[in-house]
Amino acid sequence: MEAGKKIAPAQQESEKKKKKKGKEEKEKKTLKEEIMSWVWTILAAVVIALLIRAFVAEPIRVDGTSMTNTLLDGEIVLVSKLDYRFGDMQRNDVVICRYPGRMNSSINIGASVSLDNYTLFVKRLVALPGDTVEIKAGHLYVNDELVPDPEHMGSVPRDFEKITLEEDQYFVMGDNRRTSHDSRADDVGPISASAIMGKVKCVILPLNAIRGVE
Repeated sequence: MEAGKKIAPAQQESEKKKKKKGKEEKEKKTLKEEIMSWVWTILAAVVIALLIRAFVAEPIRVDGTSMTNTLLDGEIVLVSKLDYRFGDMQRNDVVICRYPGRMNSSINIGASVSLDNYTLFVKRLVALPGDTVEIKAGHLYVNDELVPDPEHMGSVPRDFEKITLEEDQYFVMGDNRRTSHDSRADDVGPISASAIMGKVKCVILPLNAIRGVE
């Protein structure tokens, strides 16, 4: 542009429109980028949360009285998934497990992949593969040794004929023997390692009941 040459009003108006349009497009692009950033952040958080629940730890609500007074109905416990990935199951562990045939629903999402929803139970692991289990005169014996009754056990359990657990068979029972539906029942029996979801570490809710679980 030559020095001193004036810009025509029409040209000025055109340049203003171009600047305004460029600014609006930049703002739209910035808003879109901001929205996509939030979307990806939320998706990443969801994926991380799912991975933590699947492989590390998960809060689970106790439903029922089968573990009274060790665990009370309605309490929220923290279940470790790592304990059994890097270590062996131990007698007397309190575990979260699922029973054979207790699937609530299964959703097929394609490519031979399905999401299964199981009913979960909280029980005490009383015997391992190779152990013998017997209840006589109302007392539990594992490998012919008397296992002390849980504190405040609900009632004396019925007798149970001695069995020897096979490979990959685990025997679980509730501390409240009166109300617990567990491995003593014909429709449950010993369960496999794959049915044991994790070890109960502690009670986290309600706040006035926070404690470790043994």
